[in-house]
Amino acid sequence: MIDDVENEIEVINSIYGEHTLRKATNVASETYLLAIPCQDVTLRLSIPDYYPDVCLQITAVDNVGSTARKGYGIHVLNIAREVLQRIFKPGQVCIFDLLQELEQKLDHEAAANEGQQTNSSHASLEDGKEFQSNISCQTNASNGITAPPQWTLSTTMTEKKSIFLARACAIQSTSEAQAAISHLLSTDKRAGKATHNISAYRIRTLVKGHEVIYQDCDDDGEDAAGGRLLKLMQMMDVWNVLVVVSRWYGGVKLGPARFGIINAAAREALVSGA
Repeated sequence: MIDDVENEIEVINSIYGEHTLRKATNVASETYLLAIPCQDVTLRLSIPDYYPDVCLQITAVDNVGSTARKGYGIHVLNIAREVLQRIFKPGQVCIFDLLQELEQKLDHEAAANEGQQTNSSHASLEDGKEFQSNISCQTNASNGITAPPQWTLSTTMTEKKSIFLARACAIQSTSEAQAAISHLLSTDKRAGKATHNISAYRIRTLVKGHEVIYQDCDDDGEDAAGGRLLKLMQMMDVWNVLVVVSRWYGGVKLGPARFGIINAAAREALVSGA
């Protein structure tokens, strides 16, 4: 149980930020605090010794920010309990999936209350938060690359003989993203021989005066890694960029800890390219 929880803490905090999931102090040893991203609500969890064979419990609201409306903490608590009851499967860790589904439900609820689509909450292209990269990736009219992608690389990370390396490159379209990946795999023999090349991209552009958003990810055989990589990019609010994380399997399974390494490498490449 201890390893499972520690791995989940590492993975979740690498994606959502430090202290998102943490052990509570001065209380029972099985008590943890889960800060719901962007909601100003923290829930109290009781994680039994036999988790994930036995389901954790969401016991209470630990804290609600001063800006939240009255009763909002209890509202989030009830939704979280409903999500947990639906997604939990004995033997499978579930806190990341709980966070992901809870966030989606609350986002959709907020959009419905405003009478707008969720995408309408994105800032305009001129809001100054656009991912400004010193790297470029250009294509011609036939979507072929006229100049090789200028990748920003992370440091190489090694864990139990598995090797991880992330690359980030600026893009302006989905065709550029696919062309950049194809170019990488066809010209870099080491990347082409990687066990997995996990990728994700986010693009924000204007079409006939309207903002259009494209985002997608690919696990490349590393189950659920692409979605976690895309989630990292969403949390970092990066746009018009592609990130690829290559993993060379070393023969030892890493379990959920691999997601933390994948996202740590990706974060480093994204920050270095900013």
